Amino acid sequence: MKAHEQSAAPIILASKSPFRAALLKNAGINFTTESADINERVIEAPLYEKGADAAEVALVLAEAKAQFVSENFPDHIIIGCDQTLSLGDEIFHKPADMEAAFHHLSKLSGKTHLLNSAVVMVKNGKTIWRHVSVARMTMRDLDHEFIKRHLALVGEIVLSSVGAYQIEGAGIQLFDRIDGDHFTIVGLPLLPLLDQMRKEHLIDG
Repeated sequence: MKAHEQSAAPIILASKSPFRAALLKNAGINFTTESADINERVIEAPLYEKGADAAEVALVLAEAKAQFVSENFPDHIIIGCDQTLSLGDEIFHKPADMEAAFHHLSKLSGKTHLLNSAVVMVKNGKTIWRHVSVARMTMRDLDHEFIKRHLALVGEIVLSSVGAYQIEGAGIQLFDRIDGDHFTIVGLPLLPLLDQMRKEHLIDG
């Protein structure tokens, strides 16, 4: 477990995402990180059977991650996060390989998809707050040869993203329009989280 700074309030980010950790660190939050070893596909299956939408799936997964870490860290505030990508009724997962990444971008080309970013706070196994922010991402029309060149340029880092892109880098070239804040797109709705942390007296308000 890596401590970014010693914290008076024991806060744990239940994620190993360097992008989410950077957002919290840059905001001046004292925290440590722990990964949540859960089987997301097993948790998702009954949700799909019940007709849950992508935002609810993201919330349930974020909560499951936080609950998992909370079991081993009593009296800590656990921040759990998850992000789903939805194109109409279809929910995308992280591509398994570069061929899957190609198919992701081919499907998203010329269309508007949603990034549903969920964040929850858990303490001693009790969920004390949950939130979802949504960003609308409109991708420009991409021909197959460009997609191949783009993936060759950026490499396998795209496999860490549900959409097979990172807007922090060359992935921004894929888009015509983005409606939503940077934090939601990265996967941690930071402004609502900071607001709740002030309400919980975890940070100076």
